[in-house]
Amino acid sequence: MENNESKGMLLIGDRFPEMEVQTTHGKKLLPKDYAGKWLVLFSHPGDFTPVCTTEFVSFAKNYDKFKKLNAELLGLSVDQVFCHIKWVEWIENELKVEIPFPIIADDLGKISMKIGMIHPGGGAKTVRAVFIIDPEAIVRLILYYPAEVGRNISEILRILEAFQVSDQYDVAMPANWPNNELIQDHVIIPAPTDIKGAKERKKQANCFDWWLCHKKV
Repeated sequence: MENNESKGMLLIGDRFPEMEVQTTHGKKLLPKDYAGKWLVLFSHPGDFTPVCTTEFVSFAKNYDKFKKLNAELLGLSVDQVFCHIKWVEWIENELKVEIPFPIIADDLGKISMKIGMIHPGGGAKTVRAVFIIDPEAIVRLILYYPAEVGRNISEILRILEAFQVSDQYDVAMPANWPNNELIQDHVIIPAPTDIKGAKERKKQANCFDWWLCHKKV
């Protein structure tokens, strides 16, 4: 059976492959250098482009929020490291925003092809991909955005926090958590797996039915 790496893509639940990359902060070993941390690896179509510039500014301005969630940011595009460095300098000089996180230089596109960041039919440019990788190097989430739509950085932060609450309490997160229309900031309790448990669950508070119960954490 063909594995995901040979297909040139990663799937949710895969272990992130080991690789050495050149970044604006020097060489890094992935995922080893981020062991014990959450990693938000995101690609952008190209340096010195309008939408990407607004995204990098937003990532930078929210960097402290990612740090509080034990998460690091790592950018990537099919550009040389010299182009990355100049773009970062331009953002700092012209927009007065420091970019505190590294950017991978993937000028040959090998990394992007390996993990599925190149859009079929889109030339050699990377799509706006987001990979959230947990402290055990497992891919937990993959998002793709088209070239004309910038990312919602607040949503990426929300997802990170939701993963951490879910992992800690073994619960599921409702739509729009923590502002769900039915249960507000509550989380969803796993459903029982036998008839006895289902009958007992009906007697508990905060249940719409035995399979839909919630609680505050």
